Amino acid sequence: MHLALLLSLSVATAAHADETTTEVWTAKCKSCHGPDGKAQTQMGKKEAIVDMSQPAWQQAQTDADIREAIAEGSPRNKKMKAYKDKLTPAQIDALVAYIRTFKKG
Repeated sequence: MHLALLLSLSVATAAHADETTTEVWTAKCKSCHGPDGKAQTQMGKKEAIVDMSQPAWQQAQTDADIREAIAEGSPRNKKMKAYKDKLTPAQIDALVAYIRTFKKG
C-alpha cells in the first residue's frame, strides 16, 4: 500500500515537473527560441538564433554547454541574458533535458 502511494506521488511530481519546465520555457525562452527550439520567431529570425532541433547542433552542444548558456547567457548572442539568478539549478537542468527533446530523428 505504501509503495502504491509513493509511486503515485512520484508520478504526480514528475508530471508537475514537466508542466513547470514547459511553463518556464514558455515564460523565458519561447519568445526567441519558439515552441520547438527552431527559432522561427520574429526575434529568432532577427538575431539569427540557431535551430536547436538540428542534429548537428544537438551533437555539437554538450549538456554542460547548454547549461552554461542558460546560466551565464549566450557567448554567441549578447542579447540572451543570464538566468542563473532567476532559475534554480534544477530548473536549468530541466530546461537542458527539454531542449534535448527537440532533437530531430
